[in-house]
Amino acid sequence: MGTWKNQLTYIATLIICHSRKRSASGILLLQTDSGQAGMTNYCGLISFCIKFIILCFLITLSFFYFSADASPSTSNTIKVLIVNEVYPKLPSKNERIEKLGTMQGELLVMGSRYAGNIDVWKGENGLYIINELPLEEYIRDVVAAEIVPDWDMEALKAQAVVSRTYALYQKTMNGNSLYHLASSVLHQVYKGKNPDMRIAYAVSATTNEVLTFDGKLIEAFYHSTCGGKTENPEEVFSKSYPYLRSVESSCDLSPYAVWERSIRLDEIAKAVAIAGIQDISIKTYTATNRVRQLSIKTGSGETTMNATDFRKALGWSRLPSTNFTLTRIDDAIIFQGSGYGHGVGLCQWGMLKMAREGKNYREILSFFYPGTIIQLYENR
Repeated sequence: MGTWKNQLTYIATLIICHSRKRSASGILLLQTDSGQAGMTNYCGLISFCIKFIILCFLITLSFFYFSADASPSTSNTIKVLIVNEVYPKLPSKNERIEKLGTMQGELLVMGSRYAGNIDVWKGENGLYIINELPLEEYIRDVVAAEIVPDWDMEALKAQAVVSRTYALYQKTMNGNSLYHLASSVLHQVYKGKNPDMRIAYAVSATTNEVLTFDGKLIEAFYHSTCGGKTENPEEVFSKSYPYLRSVESSCDLSPYAVWERSIRLDEIAKAVAIAGIQDISIKTYTATNRVRQLSIKTGSGETTMNATDFRKALGWSRLPSTNFTLTRIDDAIIFQGSGYGHGVGLCQWGMLKMAREGKNYREILSFFYPGTIIQLYENR
C-alpha cells in the first residue's frame, strides 16, 4: 500500500510540474503588452488553485480511501462478513487466508452500499469481504433489513434491543476472530446502509440497551413467524437456556401464517444426497408439535433424518419451517405448514401483534425472554 501512496505522490508531482511549465509558457503566450502584469497575476492565481485542489484530492484519496493501515477504534464497532450471491461462503476453520487491503469509505455490492472499513481477504475458497462499522449504525441497518420500517414504534424498539444484544453476544464470543458475525440469516440480516427516520429514532431511543440474564448478555435468538407457539432451543440448537422457553404467540398477520409447498422427490433426493427416494413420512414430533425426525424410504431401506437438517438441505425459504404436515401425491411431497424460521426466541410477527395491542417494547421482550432484564451496555 506504501507503493500506492508513492504512486499518488509521483502523479501529484508530475501534475504540479506540468502546471508550472504551462504557467511559464502557454499562459504567458496569451498575454498582451498592455495587460501583462495583471494577466500574469490572474493566470498565476488560477494555476495555484488548480494545483492546490488536485493535490488535496490526491492526498485525501491516498490517506482516507485506500489506507491499508486504517484501524478505527474497535471498542464500539462490529465486524461483519458480507455473505450474498457474489460472496456466499464463510471461511473454513483451517483455511489459509491473506489480507489484500483495506478500503475506508463506501463499497457497492449487489445493490447494497456498505460504509466504514472494508477489509478484503483472499482465501483458498475465494474472496471474503469484512465490513467494520460503528455498532449503532449497524443496528439501524439490521433493523431496516429484518423488519418493515413502518411497523409500530414499540416493535421497532424491541427489534433494536434484540439485534443489539445478539450482535454484542456474538462479538463477545468471537472477539479474536476475523469477523464477529455474518450478514445473512446465519446470524442476522444486514444489507448495508439503509437510512430510515423511524428506525433511527427507535435505535436512538434504546441506545446501549441490551437483554441480560444473571448480569450477562443473553443469546437473543429470534425468527420471523412461530406459527402460534415458539420452539424450545434444545430442539434446534441442542442446548437449553433458562430464558428461552416455548410461549404461545399469535402471528396471524404474517404472510407465512399458513403456507404450502410441493416439492418433487428427485429435488429432495438431490438436496439431501439420498438416491432413489420412494416416500417420506414423519417419525417424531417435538413438544411444540413441530416435526423432529423424518423417515426417508428408499429401495434399500429407511433413513432417519432430523427435520432441521432436512430443512437446511432444501433451503430455508423452500421449506419455511419444521411446523408442517406432509402428503405424497404422485412423484411429489406436499408440505402444508405454518411459520417461518427456526421458531426459537422472539417471533417478529408476534412482536408486531403485541405492539398493535398496546404493549411496549419492554413488555414484549419480557414475554419472549422471561426472566431477562434490560441493562445498559457501554464500551465493554
